[in-house]
Amino acid sequence: MKQLMTTLLLAAALAACSNDQAPAAATANNAADPAPTSRETSIYAEALASPTRLEGDAARDAGRKPDEVLAFLGIGPGDVVLDLFSGGGYYAEIIAHVVGPNGRVVAQSNEPYLKFVGDEFNKRHAEGRLPNVDILMAENNELELPAERFDAVTMILAYHDVYNHDPENGWDSIDVEQFLAEVYKSLKPGGIAGIIDHVAAPGAPEETGGTLHRIDPALVIRDFEAAGFALDGESDILRNSSDDYEKIVFAPELRGKTDRFLMRFKKPE
Repeated sequence: MKQLMTTLLLAAALAACSNDQAPAAATANNAADPAPTSRETSIYAEALASPTRLEGDAARDAGRKPDEVLAFLGIGPGDVVLDLFSGGGYYAEIIAHVVGPNGRVVAQSNEPYLKFVGDEFNKRHAEGRLPNVDILMAENNELELPAERFDAVTMILAYHDVYNHDPENGWDSIDVEQFLAEVYKSLKPGGIAGIIDHVAAPGAPEETGGTLHRIDPALVIRDFEAAGFALDGESDILRNSSDDYEKIVFAPELRGKTDRFLMRFKKPE
């Protein structure tokens, strides 16, 4: 565990990658664009079909639709991807299969997330299991990233936590402006940021991120546009109109069934 939680020398690790291809966003599909071809979608189907995936991961696929999500984001072979607040690493592993041996995934986490996900992190990142994944441990407000290194950044069911405040469990309030400036800096021109999160009622305050673990999509758009990103596409593939926005996302009857938005933001070229 101690070895897995050691902070990597990220710049040195990524410098070893030989990925000079165009940013992923150059091929990302806008929500109104034609559906990807079978050749384009085969890489995602192959990732989900990998026999090396952890036991239980496949059972999550129907509700999360990671193949459709990654096709929408345009992440592909050879990309270098940062998975922020990666948690147990469900998405980090799928992305690792998609980007392949010529790509790289940096799975960032911190102590509160590791406590929340339990032993899944250890099983996922057992030594040598995912050879193209690097672990970056960075606590809130300590994230430091190399400039213009990533083709894509993902935040899956995590952005609401930038408005969480739970010092008793080690979750310090995040400087949102500083955090997004670091993410923006780390992306290549034309790179994309993909955000999935639990929907809060329209007009819900920022604090809802810490109380119900939901966020109003309008707040996400506001924050990312203020940081310099452009909204490049939205998808309804994870929406659920029967969700109750007044309930916390951890309610047993809602776990895995919340209404979720999917957005793609682009760093201008």
